[in-house]
Amino acid sequence: MSTQLTIIKIGGNVIDNPDALKRFLTAFAGLPGDKILIHGGGKVATQVAEKLGVQTTMVDGRRITDRPMLDVVTMVYGGLVNKQLVAQLQALGVNAIGLTGADAGTVLARKRPVKEIDYGFVGDVVEVDSGQILYFLRQGLTPVYAPLTYDEAGNILNTNADTMASTIAVDMAGRATVSLVYCFEKKGVLANPDDDDSVIGQLSPELYAEHKAAGTINKGMIPKLDNAFNALDKGVSRVVICHADEVAAAVTGAGAGTTLRLPTPA
Repeated sequence: MSTQLTIIKIGGNVIDNPDALKRFLTAFAGLPGDKILIHGGGKVATQVAEKLGVQTTMVDGRRITDRPMLDVVTMVYGGLVNKQLVAQLQALGVNAIGLTGADAGTVLARKRPVKEIDYGFVGDVVEVDSGQILYFLRQGLTPVYAPLTYDEAGNILNTNADTMASTIAVDMAGRATVSLVYCFEKKGVLANPDDDDSVIGQLSPELYAEHKAAGTINKGMIPKLDNAFNALDKGVSRVVICHADEVAAAVTGAGAGTTLRLPTPA
């Protein structure tokens, strides 16, 4: 393994758009050095659940994972989506290995406690085995993670893919210089949600707070950015949020998307 590691999370509408996904995977395959891919797949899970007669319940954009929905997301994330990505990467010359957090015990979680809302079988990450992930990389493998973890009782847990990307990046930062890139269908963090070209080139915690207070950054972007700033704060060297078509430019530092910055120490 090299001392440089790129961790990319792909989500949004890209997963269920074959043309967009093919473009992204082709770009991902061409990235230099060691890399890890973490994927979502929420829309696919919702579509499959509907076909199976399983009700989808969302609260503030987050999926309630009861037992029937847990079966659906395990099948869709860990099976259908994950293995399709692995197969396509193999065809592009990437020796990918499809994983969940349960595989080789790499991402341990605990079931989220019930407070105001019972999210069901949703996991909050407790521990990442970066040594085992490092072993995969040293074997020339590219891990492709579904957003599923496990707990000590042997339960599979549905886990936010942004959070998985952040926690894996933080743990791997102790072993390599890690860049974390969040890719989706937008060009980055937008100053005006209705203007796709209003990309904020650099985002500091102070500017983030201003946009949150003004309401221009809201909903699902808030937990994504919270995860991203947490990763920077805990040792990840670089975090970028960008359009899936611009992943290569984001990784090489060509100015694509939104780059997150922490304040320079006095």
